[in-house]
Amino acid sequence: MTLIGVLSDTHIPVVAPRLPGEILEILEKEGISLILHAGDLVVSGVVDDLLEVAPVKVVAGNMDRPSVREEWPLRDVVQVEDARIGLIHGWGPPQGLPLRVLEAFARDGVNCVVFGHSHVPYLEMEGGVLLFNPGTPTDTRFSSVRSLGILEVEGGSIRGRHIFLS
Repeated sequence: MTLIGVLSDTHIPVVAPRLPGEILEILEKEGISLILHAGDLVVSGVVDDLLEVAPVKVVAGNMDRPSVREEWPLRDVVQVEDARIGLIHGWGPPQGLPLRVLEAFARDGVNCVVFGHSHVPYLEMEGGVLLFNPGTPTDTRFSSVRSLGILEVEGGSIRGRHIFLS
């Protein structure tokens, strides 16, 4: 089994000067071997912090600085064991966001789509595809909770769960 840490909408340094150590400690404690970040890092230094824990795959979000948008793609497909995971930030209003990001990977044969943008944790199956938004671990402007996610991949099977921060 492969454990993946999932983050989005960290908004560093807008909401905090750097990624809180609590997040890195949780990822280390979980024993994850890969981190997915679904955009709105704002600055690339977030990736440097995450690399202290595990390899990182990143996509750019709508609030990322131009240098970040030049460095990272807008979407990616990540192969983990026998599973394919679509990684995208998302766009537009929160209503309908899960179905929009699912459609973005309609031809990619993904088992899971990881997205952000709304800041709201989300975990639902749609047409055999797991739709997973980890929420935000730092920014509560659009969500009353702070959270991150864990994906458990075993072969081609994927399960997700949220970790809620105090």
